Amino acid sequence: MFRLARRFFVLAAAIGVLFANAAVAQSPESDVHAGARQFADQQGKEWIQRGIPGLSLTVAMDGKIVYSEGFGFADLEERVPVWPTTKFRIGSISKPLTAVGLMELVEAGKVDLDAPVQKYVPSFPDKGSPITVRMVAGHLAGIRHYKDEGEVLIQKHYDNVLDGLKIFENDRLVSPPGAEFHYSSYGFNLLSAVIESASGQKFLDYMQEHVFDSIGLAHTTADQNTKIVEERSRFYEKEKDGTLENAPYVDNSYKWAGGGFLSTSEDLVRFGTALLQPGVLKEATLKDMFTPQQTKSGKPIEYGIGWFVRKSKSGKLIYEHSGGSVGGTSQLIIYPETHAVVALTTNYSNGEWKREEVEAVAEKFAQGQK
Repeated sequence: MFRLARRFFVLAAAIGVLFANAAVAQSPESDVHAGARQFADQQGKEWIQRGIPGLSLTVAMDGKIVYSEGFGFADLEERVPVWPTTKFRIGSISKPLTAVGLMELVEAGKVDLDAPVQKYVPSFPDKGSPITVRMVAGHLAGIRHYKDEGEVLIQKHYDNVLDGLKIFENDRLVSPPGAEFHYSSYGFNLLSAVIESASGQKFLDYMQEHVFDSIGLAHTTADQNTKIVEERSRFYEKEKDGTLENAPYVDNSYKWAGGGFLSTSEDLVRFGTALLQPGVLKEATLKDMFTPQQTKSGKPIEYGIGWFVRKSKSGKLIYEHSGGSVGGTSQLIIYPETHAVVALTTNYSNGEWKREEVEAVAEKFAQGQK
C-alpha cells in the first residue's frame, strides 16, 4: 500500500510540474509568442478540418523550440492521437538529410562535387557527357524522376542501394547534363551509392552515425516495414470518391536517400536549426550547399545541394524542402535571417495544405521575437 501511495504521489507531483511548466510557457504576460501560438493552433485545426487525419507542427526560434503540437490521429482505428514525437513519412525531406551526409564527406576530402559520379559508382552507365556529383545533387544531371504511379507504389524490397539503381540507370537522360533543372528522386538514390563508396559504410549505417546521431535526431530513421518502429504513424489517403482509406503497402528501400526516411516535426526543426550556423558543417560548406546552382548556360535555378533556395510569399529568404510520399506529406523551412525554423509532418498522401500557410506560422513567431 505504501509503495502504491508513493508512486501515486510521485506521479501527481510530476503532473503538477508538467502543468506548471505549461502554464508558464503559455502565460500571455510572460510569453511573447502567445499570439503566434494561437495562430498556429488555429492553422493546425483548420488543416484537420480539411481532412488530414493527423499532423504535427513545430517551430523553433534562435535554436529553441517555442511551439510543438500534434493534431488529429496517428492511428484512426485505434484512436491514437498525434504527438510531436509521432514519426511520419517525410518523403523528399530525406534529400536535405542526405545532402548533409554528402557534404560531410566533401569536407573530409572523400568526395569531389565536380568529379564524375562514375569515380564513386563505376557501375553507373556512361551517358555520353560527364555527370558530376554536384549536378546530381542539384537536379541538373538529366536523370529522370518517377515515370508512373507504379514506381511510387513499389512493393519489392531492395537489399542494397546499387540494386535500386537498376530501376533507372539504363534509361536515357531527359536532358543533357547541366542543361536544365529536372527534379529527380532517383538522382538522390545515385548519391546514396556515392556516399557508400566514399565512406566505406552502408548508406543507412552512415546516415545513422554521421547525420542522425551526430545532430541528435533520435526520432529519425529509415522507413523499414519489417522493423518495430516506436510511434510510427499509420498512413492514409483519399480515394476519388472522397473517402479516407489506408494508404497502399509500399517498400521504400529503393529510395532511402530520395524519399525513404521517417521523422518527427521536432527532429526536422532540430535538423534545420543545426544548419543556421557552422557546427555540423563548416561555414564555407553551408554556403556551398545553400547557394543556388546554375545551368551550363548560366541560368540560375532555385536549388543548391539538396535544398530549394527561394523567397517566401512575403519576400523573405528561405531554405526549404517539401516531401510527398504514400501516406505522408511534409514541409521544412529555414529562415536564415531571423533564425526561425518550422516543420509540418502529416500522415496523408493528399496535401490539403500550402507552403505559404506553413510560412505564415513561422513568420508569426518571428514577429514576436522582435
